[in-house]
Amino acid sequence: MPSSKPTFDELIATCRSALHLEMRDAYAVDYEKGPFADWRAGHRLNPAERETWWRPWLDLISETVDRGAEVRRARIVSEPVSEYTRFLYDGTFTNVAAGEQVRWLPRRQASDIPLPGNDFWLFDGVWVHWNHFAGDGSSLGAEITDDPHAAAVCRDAFEQVWERATPHDEYKIR
Repeated sequence: MPSSKPTFDELIATCRSALHLEMRDAYAVDYEKGPFADWRAGHRLNPAERETWWRPWLDLISETVDRGAEVRRARIVSEPVSEYTRFLYDGTFTNVAAGEQVRWLPRRQASDIPLPGNDFWLFDGVWVHWNHFAGDGSSLGAEITDDPHAAAVCRDAFEQVWERATPHDEYKIR
């Protein structure tokens, strides 16, 4: 019996809004292992050399924003930031160049915000795409739901974080 749940790719291809909340200080996802190792070795992306850092993910975000969808990403981070967060911060200009709005919130400023237990994407206020991670930051896969309670929890948490968070171009890491 086929699933009636859309995939991440289907959701992002048709959404009018996509909200992404990240709450971990480190991730060990396979597609970032090489770039993180390169960054640790001193490699930095040069904003003037777009062809060296533009990638399929940025094409997808750019296409999503160009068709009128709003894509917002908020990151809750511990301060002083982890080495991995510093890596993310250094590369976030690429997300912004693709059209994502990105904000940062120090974890201390999120203490009284009810937050879901996992990172998520929320599409059109309806579909939640949970990202599950192991303790070492490796991905345990995703789960998609249209449960109205889960969507409301995610929407409310995201908007509270967004309101308090600092836009990427103003946030200074510590």
